[in-house]
Amino acid sequence: MNLEGILSISGKPGLYKLISQAKNTILVEGIVDKKRMPLNASHQVSALEDIGIYTYTDTMPLSDIFDAIAKKENGGQCINHKSSKVEMFTWMREVLPEFDEDQVYHSDIKKLAQWYNILQEIRLIEMPKAPKQAKEITEDKK
Repeated sequence: MNLEGILSISGKPGLYKLISQAKNTILVEGIVDKKRMPLNASHQVSALEDIGIYTYTDTMPLSDIFDAIAKKENGGQCINHKSSKVEMFTWMREVLPEFDEDQVYHSDIKKLAQWYNILQEIRLIEMPKAPKQAKEITEDKK
């Protein structure tokens, strides 16, 4: 999944798309409501393509996690981000069994579920394609 240009802004709900960039400001548009607004340097902005979830071995990019969620949910909506803490952690273990439970907080899982559902609602979530298996060609030598 391609998350290029999709942003999260601290203190503002939802996700945003980068429209243009100037010297000290950026122009963003709400993904759902399509409202545009300028942001200055005082806003804390995170690009979804730069975000990952800690696992016991490494950090897994958000795009790979969204693919895993889409596969688990058959491309549909996932758990509601307002579900209980126990339900959220149980769901996360089903999606990504190797996530580091000491470093990934309940609030992180809530954001993950909320972002996935927003992207799925506007049809940006695609089912991951199965990897093509290489065909072995054997030659019979006579």
